[in-house]
Amino acid sequence: MSRVPDTAHIKDLSRQHVKMSQPNSSGLTTSIPEGNLLFAVPKKGRLYERVMKLLSGMGIHFRRKARLDIANSSNMPVTLIFLNAHDVAVFVGKGDVDLGITGEDIVAETNSIVTVEHKMNIGQCKLALQAPRNECHLDPKTFAGKRIVTSFPNLAKAYMDQYDQELGVTTSIQYVSGSVEAACGLGLADAVVDLVETGTTMRAAGLDVVDFIMPTETVLVSNPNSTHKTLIQQLTSRLKGYQMATSYNMVTYNIERSKVPQASIITPGVQAPTVIELAQEGWVAIQAMVPSKNVPQVMEDLKVIGATGIIAMAISNCRME
Repeated sequence: MSRVPDTAHIKDLSRQHVKMSQPNSSGLTTSIPEGNLLFAVPKKGRLYERVMKLLSGMGIHFRRKARLDIANSSNMPVTLIFLNAHDVAVFVGKGDVDLGITGEDIVAETNSIVTVEHKMNIGQCKLALQAPRNECHLDPKTFAGKRIVTSFPNLAKAYMDQYDQELGVTTSIQYVSGSVEAACGLGLADAVVDLVETGTTMRAAGLDVVDFIMPTETVLVSNPNSTHKTLIQQLTSRLKGYQMATSYNMVTYNIERSKVPQASIITPGVQAPTVIELAQEGWVAIQAMVPSKNVPQVMEDLKVIGATGIIAMAISNCRME
């Protein structure tokens, strides 16, 4: 039931070749320098724009030419390959590329053998068995032997197999590439297996969750046999640092030294707050990283205990390892 990735736009991804090129409509080509790390990223969809910001935060500078799915970094030995998210997992697993950004659900669906370098805390949702609202309270085994429509045929089959074996039936798993939630309303399925994020689309289609199959989020994955281990570690560290920086603010304030214990409870920092002596006797300045979402309340709490000059500043990047 698994699909063959559409790789017609890439002539060859074999690591045995010195370089790879891809022609565009004008006949121009983009060649991959020998020895570059190949980094596969989603070429479209909601994740694309977020990944572009992450690549900038990681310090990977590049210019993607129109209609080309290959772009060489101008400042690092890295070549970006733009693929469908499904194909990213497959190519990393096969070793055609060294590093990639995709979803845990896609890694599982394609049974790709990869190393998860970093869970990115974005794109979080759950793969679930869903049915019409008046049937969502039923035991999952009720749907064994019935019709299920999904974009995840392998995961759906693996999930239903436990009930099929118990009951001696065979569930019909039908693959569709999109609009899975409409299948029940159109009479094409008794249930669906699809991703649930907020549940808005699911409920609008008259469906609800019968059972959760697996949680998933966007992950940075690498091929276990890549020869670029050091660079992969460096890029992973950059990604972690950038993501942490953009989710924190640096809060700086002045306070009486006697109140440092109270202040440290309010702003413990990632490891510990930084305490700096001031010229005014008995006073210190404190700096601490605070989750951005907590900053307004933290500033109010600091004011209550007598802190002055409270400033919250955005952090552009950091390294915590």
